Amino acid sequence: MPFIKEIQKFRSVSIVGMAKNTGKTTCLNYVIRRLQEESKKIALTSIGVDGEERDILYDTPKPRIVLHEGMVFVTSEQDFEQCEFPTEILSVSDRSTALGRLITAQAKGSGKVVLSGPSDSAWLQTTLMELPNYGVELTLVDGALSRMSLASPAVTDAMILCTGAACSPQLPELIRRTRFRCSLIDLEQADDVLQKQLQTLENGIWVENPTNREWGKIGNSVFTFDNDNAPVRALRATPQRIYITGAITDHFFKSLNAQKKHNTHLIITDFTKLFITPLTYDNFLRNGGQINVLQKAKLLAVCTNPTSPEGAHLNPIALREQMQEALGVNVYDVVNEELKMEN
Repeated sequence: MPFIKEIQKFRSVSIVGMAKNTGKTTCLNYVIRRLQEESKKIALTSIGVDGEERDILYDTPKPRIVLHEGMVFVTSEQDFEQCEFPTEILSVSDRSTALGRLITAQAKGSGKVVLSGPSDSAWLQTTLMELPNYGVELTLVDGALSRMSLASPAVTDAMILCTGAACSPQLPELIRRTRFRCSLIDLEQADDVLQKQLQTLENGIWVENPTNREWGKIGNSVFTFDNDNAPVRALRATPQRIYITGAITDHFFKSLNAQKKHNTHLIITDFTKLFITPLTYDNFLRNGGQINVLQKAKLLAVCTNPTSPEGAHLNPIALREQMQEALGVNVYDVVNEELKMEN
């Protein structure tokens, strides 16, 4: 598949699922197997826990993450002790997760592993910066249950999005949800002049004065605002540019949308800060709203899984082809590609 070549252009790639059981682990194993053919020195880690034998919600068997000799991996002490293949410990973290300190090790043979890596994005970012010290050229980061934060361009260089019947058993609805997520990932980057202005500002909510073009801070978080307080009324009063560094909720957008044709230009750090429903987002755009990011994400591919634990089964060919047409990005059926490789 062409996206294997694309992956190798980056130092870190996250594999993110839109929900559980969207084929994320199968996708990861496929990528690992293909990269083995390229003689690439790769590492693996995760936010949260992945690679366990059974799904904790459905108690169904899950594909295991398979390491090969020479690969580097980062996992907790508790899960490292369960490894049944020879390893060499490279480092042990000073910090601990709920499952113990993090062990960075190199596989001296092949085997299955449970990954339980850094517990937050900042720690993950530090870990990714350290792995090249062990000769690692590319790190694959496996995400737990819709943890989009690891797909931030501030953390990983590029991402693969996994979607499938577990998100919705109805193909039109599944396409709608995936297309919306991809539209957020594809938000355009702010121009160079605006980026330079905003990168010097501290965390918080900032509004540009349209007269002198200076930025003033009006709050620390959207969670301190409600529909009727003064800052929100001020934001709705006149068209203006707003810069927000933290998370932005559906409720905040609804507050802006209370004023028709508000023409707000919102700038955010990256798409992972948005927690918004498609309806609210569409209303924001209809009211003249615009969103730009300081860091644009790189979506390498969308991978589809036609089945779900509840028994839904979509036509894999129709799923891939219609998703490809709707998204305009490379879409791959990794689940069925794995079966072809095994036969």
